[in-house]
Amino acid sequence: MLDLNHGSGCQYQKPDRDPGITVAVNAAIDAALVVRNRSQVARQYVSTSGIGRECLRQIQYDYLAVPKDEGRDFEPKTLRIFEAGHRGEDVVAAWLRAAGFDLRTERRDGRQFGFSALNGRFKGHIDGCLVGGPVAMAYPALWENKALGVSSWKDVVKRGVVLSKPVYAAQLALYQAYMDLPAPALFTALNRDTWEIHCELVPFDAALAQTMSDRALQVVQASDAQELLPRASAERTSVVCRGGKTAGGWHGTCSWQDRCWGTYR
Repeated sequence: MLDLNHGSGCQYQKPDRDPGITVAVNAAIDAALVVRNRSQVARQYVSTSGIGRECLRQIQYDYLAVPKDEGRDFEPKTLRIFEAGHRGEDVVAAWLRAAGFDLRTERRDGRQFGFSALNGRFKGHIDGCLVGGPVAMAYPALWENKALGVSSWKDVVKRGVVLSKPVYAAQLALYQAYMDLPAPALFTALNRDTWEIHCELVPFDAALAQTMSDRALQVVQASDAQELLPRASAERTSVVCRGGKTAGGWHGTCSWQDRCWGTYR
């Protein structure tokens, strides 16, 4: 019998591991994510997901599918976060259904519910619609879910989605307007670190929906007239261009800085 007691001479050692395997596997995954992202057909319509951004010119570049500056496409890390967000949406939807909510996320043909305006040049697709459920709230109601990092999630919990994430608030208002769902929307925020869910009912803001709809029209009309819309800032060093946080919310790094400011590399 093998004596495993102290002093038996048996040496406990960590298994040999190749420290490079993590780098190799992640590099392969990142490369696959980049290839998949580049193979996707660019949207050729103004999307509700970005219409609330501060800079109209940035929205216009996106609408026109203008090529991004060299080196400013989505990083693999960002693509991973996008993937986590999509998977998180499926998980929360399953939890809601398990709790007894009648949640509709797809049409009979398997496509998302959504709307199309301006001859197909302004579109949006909703996460789902709550037709009924065990919680006392008005039905039918728009359902929108976001998966957020811990700091961003805590800010939404503290201040609410309207103040914390104006871009999301714009989405909600537009969906409620165009999908004829005026009841308060159920917004759920999934904490990607702890998988906690923050929920809040967001009343329909008709004025915000009109403002965002007008912005979409402005982008389409200016593009048809080959007019370049104004920047949101007077300097390239502004947070709106380089990315960061302002009173209006978080801004991702603009992907068209060189083109916008005429400083191609």
